[in-house]
Amino acid sequence: MGYLATERALKRREDPRRILPECKSIIVTGTSYLPRNHFAASEKASARVASYALGEDYHDVIASRLEELARAVELLVGRSIPYKVYTDTGPILERDLAQRAGIGWIGKNSCLINPDRGSYFLLGEILLGVSLQPDPPFQSDHCGSCTRCIEACPTQCILAERTVDANRCVSYLTIEEKGVIPHELRAGVANWLFGCDICQQVCPWNKRFARATGDPAFQARPQLQAPDLAAFLELKPESWLSGFRHSPLERPRRRGLVRNAAVVAGNRADTSQIEALLNLLSDPEPIVRGHAAWAIGRLDVSAGNDALQEALESEEDPYVIEEIRNALR
Repeated sequence: MGYLATERALKRREDPRRILPECKSIIVTGTSYLPRNHFAASEKASARVASYALGEDYHDVIASRLEELARAVELLVGRSIPYKVYTDTGPILERDLAQRAGIGWIGKNSCLINPDRGSYFLLGEILLGVSLQPDPPFQSDHCGSCTRCIEACPTQCILAERTVDANRCVSYLTIEEKGVIPHELRAGVANWLFGCDICQQVCPWNKRFARATGDPAFQARPQLQAPDLAAFLELKPESWLSGFRHSPLERPRRRGLVRNAAVVAGNRADTSQIEALLNLLSDPEPIVRGHAAWAIGRLDVSAGNDALQEALESEEDPYVIEEIRNALR
């Protein structure tokens, strides 16, 4: 992603003292987030949400816990210490630091893998202005010749050298992408409303060693345990946020969530969603109207074709017009 590769961002990543001049040590933490009963429910769901996003927003949860840990260190040393905390929020090379701290190795899917717990955990860091005894780094690589994550990726975004083409990743497409999901990648989104777990689900280290956490902060919200696709298609501009406050699902905003739901409905060729999709042809957001038109075209029902033709006569947005024309073809 471009914003991660600016000159300023790269310089800050190469030396933590550009962030905290007094930095002498970094504490790295791993927080398990896999909710109970998630996979049993998700296998039956018509729509899915990545497991890390089913509970509370991890940024808030982990940051507050890192603050507590930093204060505990201050009590141990008996004085105030300069510090900064991060969890996926700043110019920190989190996985590299975690490997150097001995937590695990970076897998072929670019996730950090712990040999006893797999990869379902979130990283956090405390930059500290005090010297601490370092742990030995994790130097071995246990991926071996396995390529299951690479083969299972629905958009073939996992590349060589343990890197990911973020612009093709389903997590990027459903969360960070604010505009149009490319046509050639929509099928890969499958039934993912938000994020994707596939490269972790197929990993042998998760199959053998990952286990659910009892942490209440990461248990699935009722409406996300088995998401109702219709409910996402029917999110209203004035009320959509009420069910997602303090949740990672706030990030793509209402238009992103409804756009994603339209793609899922199109991929499933779910004719039971035709009425909701038809209503979206008059949505205030062009991105939503365009993706709804695509989904209606995938359903191939007469009512949909009639509605698309009618919408074409009044639509003014060039992007939406093109989506409608493609759908009618």
